[in-house]
Amino acid sequence: MMMQRTVVLAAILAAASGFASAAGTPAPKNAEVYVIWPPNGAVIQGGKFWVRMGLRNMGVCPKGINLPNVGHHHLLIDTELPAINEPIPSDRNHLHFGAGETEARIELPPGKHTLQLLLGDHDHVPHDPPVYSKKISITVR
Repeated sequence: MMMQRTVVLAAILAAASGFASAAGTPAPKNAEVYVIWPPNGAVIQGGKFWVRMGLRNMGVCPKGINLPNVGHHHLLIDTELPAINEPIPSDRNHLHFGAGETEARIELPPGKHTLQLLLGDHDHVPHDPPVYSKKISITVR
């Protein structure tokens, strides 16, 4: 009887731990990521400019560091938020700052663009709850 209870308990714990990992790395409910610069509505002359990224109530660290309440920035350009239970894509619309950068010089072609930040955990997966900024719009001339 004891062996059967142990097996059942082990199965319940395994299922619960799998569920927890699918939900993502925990983040404080008051965590906030935001674009410091450029401001919403900015008109930028030339295609190269600095993006400065801010974070409150969490810490910034490089990818691969699995500590509580930390993550690294991902800049979403001209795209929507990706699936929150999968790794953030890495392409021209999803820039990873896995070294723990809080600013980056980027280049965009002339036109209107949107920028949004999304914090990723040690495996580039959004936290639970996901920590993302408001989407801002800029114009490059």
